[in-house]
Amino acid sequence: MKYRNFGRTGWQVSEIGFGGWAIGGSWGSVTDDESVAALDRAVDLGVNFIDTADVYGNGHSEQLIAQTLKGRNERIYVATKGGRRANPHVAESYTKENLTSYVERSLTNLQVDALDLIQLHCPPTAVYYMPEAFDALDDLVKAGKIRHYGVSVEKVEEGLKAMEYPNVVSVQIIFNMFRLRPAGLFFEEAKRREVAVIARVPLASGLLTGKMTQDTHFAKDDHRNFNRHGESFDRGETFSGVDYETGLEAVDMLQSLVPEGASMAQVALRWILMFEAVSVVIPGGKRPQQVEDNVAASTLPPLSEDEMKKVAAVYDQFIRPQVHNRW
Repeated sequence: MKYRNFGRTGWQVSEIGFGGWAIGGSWGSVTDDESVAALDRAVDLGVNFIDTADVYGNGHSEQLIAQTLKGRNERIYVATKGGRRANPHVAESYTKENLTSYVERSLTNLQVDALDLIQLHCPPTAVYYMPEAFDALDDLVKAGKIRHYGVSVEKVEEGLKAMEYPNVVSVQIIFNMFRLRPAGLFFEEAKRREVAVIARVPLASGLLTGKMTQDTHFAKDDHRNFNRHGESFDRGETFSGVDYETGLEAVDMLQSLVPEGASMAQVALRWILMFEAVSVVIPGGKRPQQVEDNVAASTLPPLSEDEMKKVAAVYDQFIRPQVHNRW
């Protein structure tokens, strides 16, 4: 495993992390035994950064992570998220009282005295223009409840705005072969300000695994079934906002990049690691084998200049019109 600086925190984190959404729910069938086995295997392979949220399985993801880490001696950095428990989910709900209650609940779920990193969980855009929300997080740092805080954003503009707050140490953003826009001004600013970048949805909800077809079936409780058009949360979280059929066409064009012995998913992860602004990429893993495949991406050789150009060309032809100016 290779490790990278996590912004200005002093942490060295595995460049391949573990995304904890799938073990909480909304990704079809998964068992707790498999989830714990996947987490254990990740740590065995050198993964030391786990991302979760208080709404993943209504706290179940956090609880499984706590259960796993009880028996480990390694230093594992756990990043959770808060804010989306509010109902309705509006900017006015991001008060000091509410944020404190979310932190307290995550402390209980994770069975720790202080959270390594709490991230505002894709709040309404107006929250980035509410200094009082960030003041509340500063107070939680002073109180010893959290060590650091960051944000998880939907839009590049939100990430740029968040970085203006001096104590924001990280920005989590969708970045993959179908979401190239962050690689411009956003990455430049993150590097300049020494803000860590967490790349989420790295496989475009599975589209970039190359395993999906027109006949792929998604369970009723899988967001790839119920949120294709943003019915439950931001459309960009499902298939990166790309029309499913268009995504399949684009992946067919990208398959030529896969070297012998590797997979499309591994190439997609290795492509993300080509960008030095990225601190960690967080693919999900419901089973140990998935974790092993994800981690192996780190060992692939770098993509060539021509290969990087091909990804950009496929993006320009198929994807750019759908997503570039939306997120």
